[in-house]
Amino acid sequence: MKINFKKLLKKAVFIAFIIYVTVTIFNQQKTLNAYQSSIATVKSDLKEATEYKESLVSLKENAHSAEYIEKIAREKLNMYMPDEKVYIDVGS
Repeated sequence: MKINFKKLLKKAVFIAFIIYVTVTIFNQQKTLNAYQSSIATVKSDLKEATEYKESLVSLKENAHSAEYIEKIAREKLNMYMPDEKVYIDVGS
């Protein structure tokens, strides 16, 4: 029985090529999945940043209104109107 080394070598190279292609495809799929996960995270961060920006723009637009100034004076500076009576609850 004569062994044909050329055919055997061709089959071995073909099998090695198929294994290489399969491993490469699996590795690329893992990388693609990681990139898609990163994209989802970045999109979520972008959405949060956009919402935060919109709230800041709204705050900026209202910063010079009398209601906002009065609110900040009451909450942050503990200021009240001159004719206003302030009651402090010491019971709790």
